[in-house]
Amino acid sequence: MSTAGNGEPRLELNGITKAYPGVLANDSIDLKILPGEIHALLGENGAGKSTLVKIIYGVLKADSGSIKWNGTPINVANPQAARKLGIGMIFQHFSLFEAMTVAENIALGMPGRQNMAELSKRIVEVSENYGLPLNPARYVHTLSVGEKQRIEIVRCLLQNPKLLIMDEPTSVLTPQEADKMFETLRRLASEGVSILYISHKLDEIKALCHKATILRGGKYIAECDPTQETSKSLAEMMIGTNLTTPRHDDGSKRGPVRLKVHNLSLDSHEQFGIDLNLINFDVRGGEVMGIAGVAGNGQVELLEVLSGEMLCDEAEHLLLEGTPIGKLNPTERRELGIAFVPEDRLGHGSVPDMSLTDNAFLSSYGQKKLISNGLINHKKSTQYAEEIVAKFDVRTAGVTHTASSLSGGNLQKFIVGREMLQDPKLIIIAHPTWGVDAGAAAAIHQAIIDLAENGAAVLVVSQDLDELFAISNRIAVIAEGRLSVSRDIKEISIEQIGLLMGGTEGSGSQKEAQSVA
Repeated sequence: MSTAGNGEPRLELNGITKAYPGVLANDSIDLKILPGEIHALLGENGAGKSTLVKIIYGVLKADSGSIKWNGTPINVANPQAARKLGIGMIFQHFSLFEAMTVAENIALGMPGRQNMAELSKRIVEVSENYGLPLNPARYVHTLSVGEKQRIEIVRCLLQNPKLLIMDEPTSVLTPQEADKMFETLRRLASEGVSILYISHKLDEIKALCHKATILRGGKYIAECDPTQETSKSLAEMMIGTNLTTPRHDDGSKRGPVRLKVHNLSLDSHEQFGIDLNLINFDVRGGEVMGIAGVAGNGQVELLEVLSGEMLCDEAEHLLLEGTPIGKLNPTERRELGIAFVPEDRLGHGSVPDMSLTDNAFLSSYGQKKLISNGLINHKKSTQYAEEIVAKFDVRTAGVTHTASSLSGGNLQKFIVGREMLQDPKLIIIAHPTWGVDAGAAAAIHQAIIDLAENGAAVLVVSQDLDELFAISNRIAVIAEGRLSVSRDIKEISIEQIGLLMGGTEGSGSQKEAQSVA
């Protein structure tokens, strides 16, 4: 590991405080980051991490406290001022225009007018150099969540930052891709770049970071050397209590087949999408099946087909307990007992400007009987939202608050809880713990396992291999629209799955290759 620089801090925060109605997000927080230092910022969802980094980047204004940059007091008026100083930030929730290309989105974040041909060339060079391949001509709405994250990272790196703030940067990368990114970050640190690194993957914090600052409930708790801690001790400092490991059964109580996917081939409706090619698998009641894969290899298309957002050519390609459902829409599938957690929680999984009560109603009104005589039963809808908040420990000032007011991890807990509490026959979950802290991730993992043990069939699509191995009974890999034969987790290693995932570029289909050519 490279050695962090010494001497005067590049960034120094003193007494940073920020309050919202009903919550003190940051309570007099101090933080120092040295040149060339990779500094982790750890804490549960709602601990105040996002608020703090938004203050550093000029998105929010602190109520009190001071910021120094290279020893000089500063006032970061807005993100443009932060970028001018040399502060770059990669947000967990993307700030991209869906109807514009990769190159156009990156140009919007760059100072001055850009030569688009030259910028496109730089995008290809930088993205390939950092192992994050991008096609500058692709429209953002055709990209997976993982590919959208690549845009944010590359856009930031193109501006040669002195301080790089990264929020969950490896959540959609394979272990091999994450290792490649770590090499890049260590190289940047050796060149004097400071990195403020937010992640819930504690093993990578231990492998990468020189120091870690831990927040809990908006307060500074401790600063430590993560290399001298265990993942469990770091997690317990974050949550303030003992961490319990999810209890996993051996899958011996598997029941009959709930979902059967048979010879599913489908052309993507997107120009740069991935065509699904002879997908075959089944999921039984009482088991968790995991599907791993690099972003952009057909996960989006497969999820759309399974949810009913994209219909099959033949109804018999999808069978639920023997009944053809390939021609049914999402509402009709929900009526048969299917629940669904999409990969994009803000926009797809929820309506940002609607209350938690209304968001609870949207996908649950049928199963939870939230409509009476053609009218919304607001009392029952509110009670259901409150039940989700209580059972899944969603940190919020109340169910009347909007979905966008929640941190990413808390919104994820709310959406997962909303779907699980409908007692589905089959639940399809994309990236169940993306951006969720260690304690909450363990709780969600246990809830998934418990749901399966109670007879539900669970299908999990994720790039987090530790997650898949923690909860799955069987795992398959999707690559370029084809699905491998599933293997029992006892018969295959994380390294073998990672190699299968990394066996393709993962950045598009033959359509894209032809377009680039």
